Amino acid sequence: MAAATDVCRDSVILNQWHPLWAIDETEPGVVYVTGLLAESVSFAMTSDGRAVVWRTRGDLAAGTAVDPDSVPDPLPSRCEFLYVWTSLGDPLDRTFDIPEFFEPDRRNFNGSTIGVNVSAPRAVENFLDMGHFPFVHDGVLGSEPHTEVVDYKVAIDAETDEIWATECQFWQPAASATATEGQMVDYVYRVMQPYSILLYKSCPAAPDRMDLIGLFVQPVTEDYVRAHMFLSLVDDESSIARIRYFVQTVFAQDMPILENQNPRLLPLDPQAETPIRSDRASIAYRRWLSDLGITYGVIPAA
Repeated sequence: MAAATDVCRDSVILNQWHPLWAIDETEPGVVYVTGLLAESVSFAMTSDGRAVVWRTRGDLAAGTAVDPDSVPDPLPSRCEFLYVWTSLGDPLDRTFDIPEFFEPDRRNFNGSTIGVNVSAPRAVENFLDMGHFPFVHDGVLGSEPHTEVVDYKVAIDAETDEIWATECQFWQPAASATATEGQMVDYVYRVMQPYSILLYKSCPAAPDRMDLIGLFVQPVTEDYVRAHMFLSLVDDESSIARIRYFVQTVFAQDMPILENQNPRLLPLDPQAETPIRSDRASIAYRRWLSDLGITYGVIPAA
């Protein structure tokens, strides 16, 4: 793990909801300890499925049995979209909407939670980047000579202030765990929060619907994260183990790229790194972070 950085003083990030843990990987009445924004935070689940979160206390070590409601000074908390969420500031009453999550035939589960030596914005930007598919995910999400990123549209929703990248297409030899041959795949990217992003992707089992893959990034420090892979799929054939293996294989291919980013923090200066046409979503994301006044995990524009 990277050395802890200074405690976050970015009010925008402090007031965000951040994921801590997959709910189905917890037991009621047991203390779990993790990190958020260079602080140690703990939580425990109640018997009725609520999460109580607090700044870590010396008398409540990880694994300790506890009545969560007896812990004083709790932080804001939510159990939503598979995860325990918290905030170190004054968050909104809600995180964001995922209407598809509630469709009865979907399989919703945590694909994996992986620690990565990278800043949260770098992780999100890498998730947005289709251009690396043929070179990093050869034979899976891309393959030479199919290297072209088809022109696509990027806009910011006026009501939600979310980034949407639409009309994205890319040729993929194995687009999902169930794919048997290469195909052009339709993508839609949606950035809901500075460190949370969803991908809507062509669904092999239901051509008129989309599978959802989310990257919900927990910024442990400025340059170390826990990446939570949210999955909401229309797939009643593949085992969860098979799907998780596919997701983890793809993420493992990204790890060397992510952990060798230099600098680890994301530069927001438009001239810091040379953009190309396929970087349209990345450019919009950097500008959006700058407009929000984000300073944590980034190198602000001069």
